[in-house]
Amino acid sequence: MSGSPTMGSGETPFTALRGQLHEAATAFAGGPDALEGILLGMVDDVERAVREPLEIFPVCHHSPASALAMARRLREKQPKVVYLELCEDMAPLLGELRNCRLPVAVQAFASDVDGFPAEWAPLSVVAPVTEASAEYQVIAYALDTPGVELVLVDRSSDHVFQWDSRPGEHPPENAPGPAAEPSEPEAGMQMHGEAVGVEIGDLRPRFAELEEHLLRHGKVRHWSEWWHQYVEVPLGDSDHDTYRQVMFLIGSLFRRLAPGDGDRVRVDEDRERFMWTRMREHLASSGADPEDCLYVCGAFHAASRVEEFGVAGSGSFAITPRSATTWRHGLIPSSHAAIEAQFGLASGSVSIAASQWVKNLERTRVRPYRLAGQDGAKKSRAAKKASPRKAAAAVPPAPEHAADRLSGFLRRPPVLDALDEAELLGWSVDIVRAARRAGYQASTADAIAVFETSILLAGVRDRAKPTPYDFQDAAITCIEKDAVPGRRDVRRLVEIMMGGDRVGRVGYDALPPLARDVHDRLAPLELKLQQRGVQRALLDVHARPELGACSDVLWILRRLLPHGAARPIMGERKLGERSIQESWDLALGTHQRALIELGYEGVSIEQVLEQRLRREAYGARATTAVVLAAVEDATLYLGSRRLADELGARALEVLAAERTVDGAPEVLRRVRGLLAYYRTGEPALPSWVESFVKAGYAHYCTLLPVAFTDEDATVGQVAAMLGFLFSMESLALSLGCDRTQLELAVAQSRPTDPERTALLWAARVHLGVLSRAELRERCGELLANPMLVPAYPRYLSGFVHALVPVPGLADVVVEAVSNAFGRLPDPVLLPWLPTLITTLRAGAADLAPLLIREAGRIFPARLAALDAWVPPWRAATAEGAPDAGRARPAGGSRGTALLLTHPEALDAYAELLGCDGEWSAPEAGPAGAALMARHPDTAAAWESLLTRGV
Repeated sequence: MSGSPTMGSGETPFTALRGQLHEAATAFAGGPDALEGILLGMVDDVERAVREPLEIFPVCHHSPASALAMARRLREKQPKVVYLELCEDMAPLLGELRNCRLPVAVQAFASDVDGFPAEWAPLSVVAPVTEASAEYQVIAYALDTPGVELVLVDRSSDHVFQWDSRPGEHPPENAPGPAAEPSEPEAGMQMHGEAVGVEIGDLRPRFAELEEHLLRHGKVRHWSEWWHQYVEVPLGDSDHDTYRQVMFLIGSLFRRLAPGDGDRVRVDEDRERFMWTRMREHLASSGADPEDCLYVCGAFHAASRVEEFGVAGSGSFAITPRSATTWRHGLIPSSHAAIEAQFGLASGSVSIAASQWVKNLERTRVRPYRLAGQDGAKKSRAAKKASPRKAAAAVPPAPEHAADRLSGFLRRPPVLDALDEAELLGWSVDIVRAARRAGYQASTADAIAVFETSILLAGVRDRAKPTPYDFQDAAITCIEKDAVPGRRDVRRLVEIMMGGDRVGRVGYDALPPLARDVHDRLAPLELKLQQRGVQRALLDVHARPELGACSDVLWILRRLLPHGAARPIMGERKLGERSIQESWDLALGTHQRALIELGYEGVSIEQVLEQRLRREAYGARATTAVVLAAVEDATLYLGSRRLADELGARALEVLAAERTVDGAPEVLRRVRGLLAYYRTGEPALPSWVESFVKAGYAHYCTLLPVAFTDEDATVGQVAAMLGFLFSMESLALSLGCDRTQLELAVAQSRPTDPERTALLWAARVHLGVLSRAELRERCGELLANPMLVPAYPRYLSGFVHALVPVPGLADVVVEAVSNAFGRLPDPVLLPWLPTLITTLRAGAADLAPLLIREAGRIFPARLAALDAWVPPWRAATAEGAPDAGRARPAGGSRGTALLLTHPEALDAYAELLGCDGEWSAPEAGPAGAALMARHPDTAAAWESLLTRGV
């Protein structure tokens, strides 16, 4: 850092103060040392800032005292040029603040980055604005006063990230102090998302020991309370020079006691060099007189010691060009809780500052500046009563030459405000009333206890008048005790009573084109979409066809916005299905920020959705399942065959490059859905679908032997691969694939664990390599082997997963489970049963309904019939053939009788095979009956299929 300015030999207004600090440093430290250098350096910083021809106005963000002093100074000085510490690229948006209800935040947003690491995207910078802030007074004055120019001089949003040298962390502006107590950060940060916060006047000690010392000796809990008690209240009624010098002194103190963080110091000094360079450039180009200008910045930066400081600064700072990133700007809603959470302020501090701002206006009769037509602005009683002449008289004139006001301010004992019993009594009554509504058993006695405890706590903390923080502690002690009966605790009730979490709103005219288009397209719903909270929308598309367009918009918003912004209650949208009646819960006003940020990505929600689908499909981490999901969404929400074909071709490329089977279940599910949709709604399959089936068939045949032995692949993934191969087999063979490839892949598979072994057995049954009788025999051998009984649940899990590729084995799986319950003795079955249940529940919960349906078909429906019921597989074993105990019809086969009763099925198959012939009477010995007699297994299979309705 550069050193302090050299003092002249003559007397200065601060000579007396400098001598007092020298004596204090000698007395405390036993002689001149570093302490004297710090104390005298602080005075040098104050004097340097006061002497600057371009008036510097130091502020603290969201400070009512700063806002009040700013309003006074603007009415007195009437500057023609105001330089404001705010990102220079946010200037065009400030005029839109009049169309919003404060608090809101000015935002710079970039979704596609060029020149920054890709993992940083999206980039977002916000600058919150509240009415009780000095920057809003400056903006309102400059925009509504003719002939006044407002110049933003801080680094651009692009430079915020250029100077961020700590990947993965937020820049310095977003780093809360060590004693931060944010209120519900998860809820508050939703208003600003993951944006980087930029505020004017980040006045907080960066030296942890200093902050801890101030809090301990100030008898306060957190930094916000210390600032309110020892800075906010004393400066509320001070004159202009006293305010400036005290703020300069605080900024210099925090700056000199800041830790030597190289990156942090570098960024702070570069910001100051940037701002002074921009101001000198503007002065040179406009020819403005520095006496007619005002520079508004944080007190930390006002005490700067860089060479570029001042209009006569000697340094030359080279401003780097911006990157190629395209930035979009807009206004998003903010809230007190969002500001507190993002900047590490105490819970309720911004709400307390807002109420203090109203009290200051009523007490001082200062007329604040407000943008003409400001949405939601209410004139204070002071502004209504005070005439311009009285307001001007209330502003103390500034002396021609600033005198030393610090000596008197530092020697003055703290002002002990008299107890305002009426105010405190009103607070006590209001909090008891709010507590009763919240479910607390509060009474008049609690109100008296809160009143007296507030006075007691204030006395313990050396103040005569209880602050809102004293009252909050007293209310928690006397009312909440040890239980919270409702949603809100007493701390939150006090915050609501003091002003609550005021939430801003961006007006329709200040919305980006996309957001306005959404509101226009949803106008037939006749809802107040900008209103916060949940609203119910009922859509009868059958009776009012024009609501079909609203339904399309809502489904796209559901896809793009966070959960809860548009939530369907009744109705669904699937491939090939559209509901004629829908019911929605809409909260677009609550999620206004997300809707506004969509406007940064495009001019319509359809364009934004198409861009996002392309980004997902062509991303570096895109998988086949992700691309197929994009194809489905393009068809479902956009109805774009062109985009679906393009993304389908991309899915084919991704599938060819994959070497794992992680997404096989999702690929199988989505391919089946798309095939069903195209087969029922299109005259022919798209070319990409045919190519995908062919490539997928060869791809999974190649990976199948490895997947059966790969420890990283799950049995569900292997089952999904087989499901793809078996369900797409007929289509793949018609497209030119070779079934021998599948047979070789199954033959080469050598699993070792029980689940995959059972899955392989099922695959061999499907291919005809293994008969169902042999499969039953192997299951029986497992139960007969005591060494394999503990592993039997895992075999069953494999059989259940086999229902994905081979659903026809459901009866065999039911038989295997039933045999286990029937054959295992209770000492073995009872300890083994929990393992079976947990195994099936963990690995095959979604396939349980298929088993239950099959069991319901096999087992008797009445309890009385259970005693005489014989399982089909036991009957087959006892008689040697299915249903051997029942009377056979004429012809020697029940299957023959069924075919004779329903000849149409056999005629259809005969026609497909090109066979000609006629049915003969049964007495004459029909050819069909003779054929069935020679092949009883085929007849039994037909019987089973017809019985099950296949």
